[in-house]
Amino acid sequence: MRYLHTMVRVRDLDASLAFFRDALGLIETRRKDYPAGRFTLVYLGADENPEAEVELTFNYDDEDYGSARNFGHLAFAVDDIYATCARLQGNGITINRPPRDGRMAFVRSPDRISIELLQKGDALPPAEPWASMANVGEW
Repeated sequence: MRYLHTMVRVRDLDASLAFFRDALGLIETRRKDYPAGRFTLVYLGADENPEAEVELTFNYDDEDYGSARNFGHLAFAVDDIYATCARLQGNGITINRPPRDGRMAFVRSPDRISIELLQKGDALPPAEPWASMANVGEW
């Protein structure tokens, strides 16, 4: 058995790509358009293991997917959690659970999918502005 991908439905493909690709830093590995089926699939992977993909499914017709909270979260290990969170903030992303402990943070995609960011190796020493930031919203 081999893990292939995790599929999440997205309402706005451009906003989702701005989050997952441009802000979070995933790489688009492939894309398939199915006009007759009225959907597009975009596959993204992290630079260290692009074969473990996130599949964004964009259905052309509007549909209510609910809050997406029942999904849980996607988790990514990062080289520097503070730099990653700063890059996300610079792209207009809210840090819902700041990395106060130098180890873990949570953000949400435009479709409210929780993304857990974990510091590779040992936690970084607590640092401002993160150490004194409060949680924002749900994560």
